[in-house]
Amino acid sequence: MERVPKLRNRERLGVRGLLLQMKYIGAHVSAAGGVENAPLNAHKIGATAFALFTKNQKQWIAPPLSEKSIELFKQRCEEYGFKAAHILPHDSYLINLGSPEAEPLAKSRAAFLDEMQRCEQLGLDRLNFHPGSHLNRISPDECLARIAESINMTLDKTTGVAAVIENTAGQGTNMGHTFEQIAQIIEKVEDKSRVGICIDTAHSLAAGYELRTPEGFAETFSKFDEIIGFRYLKGMHINDSKKDLSTRVDRHDSLGKGLMGMDTFRFILQDARFDNIPLILETPDETIWAEEIALLFSLMK
Repeated sequence: MERVPKLRNRERLGVRGLLLQMKYIGAHVSAAGGVENAPLNAHKIGATAFALFTKNQKQWIAPPLSEKSIELFKQRCEEYGFKAAHILPHDSYLINLGSPEAEPLAKSRAAFLDEMQRCEQLGLDRLNFHPGSHLNRISPDECLARIAESINMTLDKTTGVAAVIENTAGQGTNMGHTFEQIAQIIEKVEDKSRVGICIDTAHSLAAGYELRTPEGFAETFSKFDEIIGFRYLKGMHINDSKKDLSTRVDRHDSLGKGLMGMDTFRFILQDARFDNIPLILETPDETIWAEEIALLFSLMK
């Protein structure tokens, strides 16, 4: 029988609540000072899941992970009960896997491979990324094909880590703001067992997917299941939005302070289709993450 993880951050739910609800909630925490600090920072805010950058997200190249950092990261994940299935590392924002230019594309592919290999070293099984942008220099279809090719090249050189495509708000020339675009990428990925999607609530609203009403939520995720499929859902970003439906502008807000409304998050927390995946806050005020996590847990009732 599988051992129940330590319950220090889960006491408000009780063992029965933990086992029945299967919701894993956290935030994109800091890994400053070393990746080994991320699980510690997540534990401090009462998280049962977390996201992190495995390197400086504003730099193309970073020093390799030390054996000490890798070992400490694994030890702390074990100590605080964090499993790979509930950890959602994010790659650098510099990477554009659909770049129309040869040099930036090669640079992006090399950086993405490095990030995937870091996940391998840390024992993680997924890597979240923004798909890419066509920059008005190639067609959207060409860009989507390049993204899929980039994924295939990286998966061929790694093992055990899934490429998790994040849906975008569709700002500028960013791809991935419709379910059809993401499905087009997945269709071209050769190893379907190692590709998935992360749904960002704020991006979804801005891209034109209604989530705030029972009818809108049901329709959106019916489309999602039909076009992509829940079998590919590997995580969610739980964010309120400063921008309204179909604005195509990416601006996150703290829960309950934006235009999303709390019903959206209640729908997610009470829906078994979102069990056993990392539900990650990327809200702007990290000083209230512990409160937001507690609030989300309370919505499961």
